[in-house]
Amino acid sequence: MPEPEPHDPGVQFLAEIHEQPDALLRLLEHQVEYARVAEQARERGATTVRMVGHGSSDNAASYGVYAFGLMPRWTAFRDSISLTVHYGTLLDMTGTTAIGLSQSGRTPDVVSYLEQARRNGAFTVALTNEPESELAEVAEAVLPLDAGSEHAVAATKTYVNQVAALGLLAAHVGGEGPEFGAGIRRVVDELGRLIPALQRSVLPIASAFSFTGRMFVIGRGPEFATAREIALKLLETTRVAAEPLTATDLAHGPVAALDPLFPVWAIASDDESLSAVLEGAERSRDAGATLIASGAAADAIPDASYRLPLPNLGSRLLAPLLSVVPGQLFAWALARARGLDPDRPRGLSKVTLAR
Repeated sequence: MPEPEPHDPGVQFLAEIHEQPDALLRLLEHQVEYARVAEQARERGATTVRMVGHGSSDNAASYGVYAFGLMPRWTAFRDSISLTVHYGTLLDMTGTTAIGLSQSGRTPDVVSYLEQARRNGAFTVALTNEPESELAEVAEAVLPLDAGSEHAVAATKTYVNQVAALGLLAAHVGGEGPEFGAGIRRVVDELGRLIPALQRSVLPIASAFSFTGRMFVIGRGPEFATAREIALKLLETTRVAAEPLTATDLAHGPVAALDPLFPVWAIASDDESLSAVLEGAERSRDAGATLIASGAAADAIPDASYRLPLPNLGSRLLAPLLSVVPGQLFAWALARARGLDPDRPRGLSKVTLAR
């Protein structure tokens, strides 16, 4: 019997980063379903959106706050699971759309939350990669991610599809569904070109940071979701103590921790949030921190030591579909530079079962 081939560290993680354009195209095949659920929410008058999830799903919910707020002008927030599931608080959820986000559809407290939200009057929606899962069973409507099987522990294509899915649902609620769908197709075209180029670009940057033990990742508006997701990817795969902050929060205490050995990753989009990111980057630089700048407005950040610029899509809600990719690839490259296997993070498994 031949000896098994040695595992190439991070091969699965990298492969799934490259699969993201195809995953987004599969999501677009379900636009009719997203339009139907949007119409159901409108008919129910469920104009307040509650979202729950863990890890990358919770990060995607941060984006959802802006997607629903900027397009249909609905109030949306990341809800507390503990209030209803653990503390048994009876909340009147009439007039709300409750969205449970779970790649596997098997996260127990997300399932319990959606079950209780339905009893309390919410219109309940499961956003999952597994439309036959427990989460789908307790929900009134199911929105498939259709990201395909994801085997790497650190989520990539399921996160990007969750962000796109929340944007697509919000767009259909606001009467902009076809336009947003066309925007996702533009993202797909850009990703096919960008991913190989960015993969090459991050390698020397990762080598420079191979002994880094901590980092701040800053963003603002929809890109705060990106900051949270990049920080999570670094925590999961590289053991770097990465902390996401809004660009403004950096000034309220955390800036005191910065020094030349404490780098800051700044995500800069060419939108109304740019001034806050520029100010945060300036404070970081004044404290001696090394700056990594990424995003469509990366070149607007003065004196950044490293830049990973992205195309300007002309949309603050499409930008996060591109801006997370440099962070995913940097996490892959940095893990390898540190002698770690990003496919096998210590202490983690694919499905998180809450206890």
